[in-house]
Amino acid sequence: MQLSLLEECRGRLEKALAALRAGANEDARTEMKLHAALAASLRYTSAISETGAAWTNTLVIAERLEDPEYQLRALWGLWLFHTTGARHRVALGLAQRLCTLAERWPDPSDRLIGERAMSVSQHYLGDQSKARCHIERVLADAVIADAKPHLIRFQIDLGVMARVFFARILWLQGFPDAAMRAAERSVEDARAANHAISLCYALFLAACPIALSNGDLVAAEHYVSMLLDHSTRFALTFWAARGRSYQGAISIERGDIGNGLPLLRAGFDQLGEARSAVFGRIELLLPEALGRAGQIAEGLTAIEQAINHSENTEERWMVAEMLRVKGELLLLQGGPTAAAAAEDHFRQALDWAARQGALSWELRAAMSLAGLLRDQGRSADAMTLLQPVYDRFTEGFDTADLTKAKLLLDSFSLRRRVR
Repeated sequence: MQLSLLEECRGRLEKALAALRAGANEDARTEMKLHAALAASLRYTSAISETGAAWTNTLVIAERLEDPEYQLRALWGLWLFHTTGARHRVALGLAQRLCTLAERWPDPSDRLIGERAMSVSQHYLGDQSKARCHIERVLADAVIADAKPHLIRFQIDLGVMARVFFARILWLQGFPDAAMRAAERSVEDARAANHAISLCYALFLAACPIALSNGDLVAAEHYVSMLLDHSTRFALTFWAARGRSYQGAISIERGDIGNGLPLLRAGFDQLGEARSAVFGRIELLLPEALGRAGQIAEGLTAIEQAINHSENTEERWMVAEMLRVKGELLLLQGGPTAAAAAEDHFRQALDWAARQGALSWELRAAMSLAGLLRDQGRSADAMTLLQPVYDRFTEGFDTADLTKAKLLLDSFSLRRRVR
C-alpha cells in the first residue's frame, strides 16, 4: 500500500479475504483489518464504488470489537467515500461523528481529524466562512510530527490535505495569490513526504485548478505534467483521467477548442462517478467551451445537468458560477427574452456568491452582468455594480479575472469622459 501499488494490493487482499471466509475458524480482527486495507486500496482505483461496502464492513466489526482505532479509520473512509460521491450532508454527519470519537483520543493531532473533515464538508456545502474556521484551527494547532503513522492509517498526508482545502477556500474568498501559495506549499509538503497519493491529491485538487483559475497557464501546464507523470508511474487511474481533463482545459484556455474538448470529455467519461468533488472551474469549462464552439444547446444541457446535480446533492459551493455560465449561454443562444433571462441568472449568481462569501464567483458574476448592462447602453449602472466588488480585492491584480475586470472598468471610465 505505501508503495502506491494499489491494484496489486487490492488483488492480494481480495484473495486473503476469500481464504479467510473459506477457513473453518473465523478471525474477526483479521477480517476487520483486511476490509480496511481493501477499502483503502479501492479508494483511488477504478473500483471506487466498492469502497463504501468495505468501510462499512470495517466499521461494523470495529464497533463490535470496541476497537476505537479502526472505528476512526472506518469513519474517515466512509466520510471520504460520501464526499467523493457528493453526498455532503451524509459526509457532514460522519465528520461530526469523527469529531466526537477523536475528542476521546489522547493524541492531540488525532483530535484535528474531525476538524479537517468538517472543513471540507462545509466547503462543498457552500459555507466558506465555517470551512475556513475549521481548517485554520487545524493549521494553527497541528502538531509537527512524523507523517508516516497518518499515511499508514489514512493513505494521505493530513497536513497536505489541510493545505489543499485552505487554498481552495482562500481562492473562493477572493485571495488568489495566497491561494496559489497555499497550493504550492501543499505540493512541496507532499513531495517532502515522498508519497505519490498525497502529491497527486495536492496537484489534482489545488495546484492545477487554482493555477488554471488564476489564468496562469504556464504554472497550470507544469503542475498538470507533474500530475500525469506521477499518476501514470503509480497506475493511479483516478488522477490520470483528471490530468487528461486538465490538459484539455489548458488547450481550451489557449483557444484550441477543437483539441481541448475531446480531451476534456475523455477525462470526464473515464472518471465516471468520481467526477463530483473537484474544483468547479474545470467542470464548467465544458459547457463554456461548447458555447464557444457554437454547440449552445449542448452547452445548456450540460450546465442544466450540473445545476440539477447541485440541487440534488446540496453541493452548493459552485452554484453561483453555474448560474453565471448558464446566463452567458442564454445570451449566446439569443432570442427576444435572452437578455432578461441572462440578467436574472447573473443577479441570482451575485446573490449566491455574496451569501456564501465567495468573492471570486461574485466578481465573475458582476463582470458578466456589467458587460450586459454596457451592451444595453447602461455603462454608468455597469460601473456602479462592478467597481465595489473589484475594490474589495486586496491582491491578485495580475490574475486573469482581475485584469479583465480592470479593463472593463477602464472602458466605462473612458466612455464617461468621451460623453
